[in-house]
Amino acid sequence: MTDPKRMYRLYQMQESGNCYKVRLLLHQLQIPCECIEVDILSGESRTETFLEKNINGRVPTLQLDEEIYLPESNAILWYLAEDMPLLPRDKLARAKVLQWMFFEQYSHEPFIATSRFWISILQQADKFADQIEAKRSGGEAALAAMNRHLKINDYFVADQYTIADIALYAYTHVAEEGNFELSPYPAITAWLTRVQSQVRHIRLPDAIT
Repeated sequence: MTDPKRMYRLYQMQESGNCYKVRLLLHQLQIPCECIEVDILSGESRTETFLEKNINGRVPTLQLDEEIYLPESNAILWYLAEDMPLLPRDKLARAKVLQWMFFEQYSHEPFIATSRFWISILQQADKFADQIEAKRSGGEAALAAMNRHLKINDYFVADQYTIADIALYAYTHVAEEGNFELSPYPAITAWLTRVQSQVRHIRLPDAIT
């Protein structure tokens, strides 16, 4: 069980949706955490010092204690949510949480988050115009799949807010920053409102203390 009194250390980039997932869950579970900014654009995540923490050289990376580091945003969500209400106990429901978290990393994030990175973080839409256009059909397919599910479900798993929602919310709610219009997906926009109404919700730019 996650110890809510332990002080974790989160190596992150504030504008990253993957890092935001972790901050949002930490805040909603009221788990103390120190956030340390890593400038991935200048190569700080590729230094020998950081690679000792995460051999893949990416953020987020959560430091659990003096020598243990856990990378990968969805793995961190699962670790923090264990034995908490945001991760169901039912075996099938837990598998469905994983289903949607795998969907997010394989069918959603590579298209929507990558386009947002080129357009809104690097601000190099012209340079990456061909790559952005190549990502469009994949991103729209992911949004369409989500919208179909949300037409008949308030949340992604077990009719309750779970870490599957957090995983998918992070980059979906800023999809327009990657030039993915959300108005054609009314079930998604209604779901975004439900997620934002959750207790202790914070916005992507918000820091946690």
